[in-house]
Amino acid sequence: MRNRNPSATPIVDPSLEAIRQRFEEWRQIRKPSSPIPEALWAEAVELARVHGVNPIAQRLHLSYASLKHRLDAAQQKGSAVPQTKPAFVELISPVAAGMAECTVELERPGEATMRIHLKSARLPDLEALTRLFWSAKA
Repeated sequence: MRNRNPSATPIVDPSLEAIRQRFEEWRQIRKPSSPIPEALWAEAVELARVHGVNPIAQRLHLSYASLKHRLDAAQQKGSAVPQTKPAFVELISPVAAGMAECTVELERPGEATMRIHLKSARLPDLEALTRLFWSAKA
């Protein structure tokens, strides 16, 4: 039978053991009621991001609610700034020596057909024209 308790599955991560040792060292030298240093919290949050809140809270002997709250806050803070910047590409076509030419044909079977033949460097608003064609009643 498979064990469904994720905290029972050992996490194999060398950084987890190093952070666990730092927490233990801090606990041995801390003053009573002193808060956990932000640097230790930040490391715990990063591990929780990878391995989940519950296993890390248990392994580091932290409050699940406190770790979850800090992870949520870090994710909200990180989501305000996009991870990848959107790319914008502007394509400027050179002025052609001759006129650009194209044909657009729309057909509503059994009702109507519209053919637009363009000989121009600038295209009219084809979206508006096609919208009018599709919405017109026969």
